[in-house]
Amino acid sequence: MTTTTEKSTSTLDPVTFEVLKNAFATSVDLMSEQILRTCYSFVIYSRDFSSALCDRHGNTVMQGSADIAVHVGTLHFQCKAVMEEFGDDINPGDVFLINDPYRGGTHFNDVSFIRPIFADDEIIGFAQNKGHWADIGGSVPGSFDVSASEHFGEGLRITPLRVWHKGRFLHDVAQLLVSNTRAPDQALGDLSAQAEATAVCEREVLRLVDKYSKDTVLDAMQETQDYVCRTVLASLGDLPRGEWETVDYLDGDPAKGEGLVPIRVKLTLDGSGIHYDLTGSAEAVSTFLNSGYGTTFSAIYAGTKTFFPEVPLNSGFYEAVTAEIGEEGTVVNAGWPHAVTGFCSGPYEKVMNAIFELWSHIMPERAMACAFNLEYLLVGGHDARSQSNPYFMWYDWMAGGWGGRSTKDGSSATSPVFGTGLAVQPVEGQERLTPVITTQHSINTDSGGPGRFRGGCGVNKGGILTDAAGAVMSYCCDRGRSTTWGINGGLPSIPHGVWLNPASENSHYLGATFSNVSISPGDTFERPSAGGGGFGDPLERPTGEVLEDVIDGYVSIDRAAKDYGVVVHEIDAELDEYEIDEAATARERETIRAERDSWLDADAAEVARRYRDGELSVHGVVLDWGTGELLEKSTAQFRDSMRSRSASYWN
Repeated sequence: MTTTTEKSTSTLDPVTFEVLKNAFATSVDLMSEQILRTCYSFVIYSRDFSSALCDRHGNTVMQGSADIAVHVGTLHFQCKAVMEEFGDDINPGDVFLINDPYRGGTHFNDVSFIRPIFADDEIIGFAQNKGHWADIGGSVPGSFDVSASEHFGEGLRITPLRVWHKGRFLHDVAQLLVSNTRAPDQALGDLSAQAEATAVCEREVLRLVDKYSKDTVLDAMQETQDYVCRTVLASLGDLPRGEWETVDYLDGDPAKGEGLVPIRVKLTLDGSGIHYDLTGSAEAVSTFLNSGYGTTFSAIYAGTKTFFPEVPLNSGFYEAVTAEIGEEGTVVNAGWPHAVTGFCSGPYEKVMNAIFELWSHIMPERAMACAFNLEYLLVGGHDARSQSNPYFMWYDWMAGGWGGRSTKDGSSATSPVFGTGLAVQPVEGQERLTPVITTQHSINTDSGGPGRFRGGCGVNKGGILTDAAGAVMSYCCDRGRSTTWGINGGLPSIPHGVWLNPASENSHYLGATFSNVSISPGDTFERPSAGGGGFGDPLERPTGEVLEDVIDGYVSIDRAAKDYGVVVHEIDAELDEYEIDEAATARERETIRAERDSWLDADAAEVARRYRDGELSVHGVVLDWGTGELLEKSTAQFRDSMRSRSASYWN
């Protein structure tokens, strides 16, 4: 089998190469447009899918221009798994399915369709489409069971499986698959739509073969990968050599008591490429917040690609970027049968943000603090608006804030780094399809991490359950304790978490990860998404910019004083008339500079007491946000992170 570092013997002229390289991209984007217009699932319609063209060896030639980051680096693994499973028994007209996270996939909801492309009775490539099915079975609607420690409660595991054989649809196989979901008609529709989308890519590639010849297309596939590898390696030429290390955390492992779970990332530039080492990461946790090897590699590739936006993405990129993730059994390489469905909110974005931090030291002009964490809120049950009481899945993710950057504030209300192609789901569509009404969706004041360049703001979203029976709620998130952090002196954002029946006598904090919580018609819920971490010392933010943040509703008057040392007086809020008290601001900033070095050494129990009594907002402690209980081990780890990322940069 060839690799992308082997040079093609082709003598393609530059024009033909560029035409074919871009034609490959078009063939993949056409596949994506097809699935967008024919899918049945509202989740896939909201762009939770990706597409790729692979060569005859299973290596990725091109991914879609609007693909979500989480699928980066997994599609070639799954293509190779199909090749390994079926060997020579792959025929024209075959279509294969796979969702196996232990064979390089993501999680069970993400179902890949792989179609071989033949020319002159020879495989020349594979078309692949991966989409997130709203339900894949398992113990809870939507298939996100936080309490699962093994995959058997998470849903249907599809090892490489043939569903079309020489063009003949295997109805019995398809029926077996979709019957294990809570919405079989929807799943069957997505199955057909995704398979047909791969046929669009096949058609386009064969059109190129007819125009340029099979050998030319094969050469162009290899040269496209070689080009990316060369481009990445050339981009490293002027960068410093050395090693950089950091650590990020999951909120905890329920089997081990409170305490943040470390994910360690080391980056080495030695002149031969980009090398990562994650071998110091913790053991697999007892929830579904583990990552398989495919998704960890995906996080590494996607995080690195963020700092090389001009480079196309294919297996040539993977040749230039290598990683050691260690033996199975860790949180970043869990292996069978560890539960892994929540990887997206778990190790995945932690690895990505750690990589952002490391590259921020190497490329300070592109530096960025931590972005908010992906989260999913799922409400499922029976839709009592219909006499047949069908299953429904209200499946929601939110926008949030990205980290402050070296020259500007972070983006507010933006898709997660998990998948920048994800669309915020229109509430009108959600309300038509499910008995859940959105009651609030607005920018969350004070959610952006304070800094010289403020983190982008998150949002608040609330809802109410209407006509439903047997409904339960599950939440896949994290960052309830390991909050979104700032760098270069910037401060963290806010914790994630869901409140049930807020502002009522029955108000209850459910936390940042939970499953199978019963809810009834009339119950309300609300959750914030975090903003991004701040970049740089917040006391260096110009007072005029803080004033504008207050006017825009991004920062409250109270937090303007506490976080930025800027004293703002309200004159007429309706007319957006405020003014800065310059003398008071100078005194406040002087006081903060004199006192803040002691914040992280203050008695944590006393800080927690004052927080519970409403005397102050959080300063360097981690609590159970429902009870106010101090979490001592998590606090110590959080303070260490704050010292290295923030306090060490304060003047």
